[in-house]
Amino acid sequence: MANSLSAECTPLKEKYDTCFNAWFEGYLEPAVAASSSERAAYSKQKADEFEAKCGKVWQQYRECIQRAVKEKGLDKLLQQAREENPLKEPPPPPVVQTFKKTS
Repeated sequence: MANSLSAECTPLKEKYDTCFNAWFEGYLEPAVAASSSERAAYSKQKADEFEAKCGKVWQQYRECIQRAVKEKGLDKLLQQAREENPLKEPPPPPVVQTFKKTS
């Protein structure tokens, strides 16, 4: 895994990466196997699990990175980039048509 933007943040990044990777590994397989009606409940359960296991370290790492960005003067560049190229809502997923086989 790569170092963080700031050496001070690297231990938090490593701790978060380890937590996230363990959580995500457990998320993928059942999510793919779940039916569409089960997927929403499963996703909510996994989001709650992520928050319980990794949320605190994510918040600590995020705060550390935000300080490093500000200390390096990158906050102004990020703001400028956001103004020049604002994030837009993603397009809706394509409609998938199914056809019944007629005999």
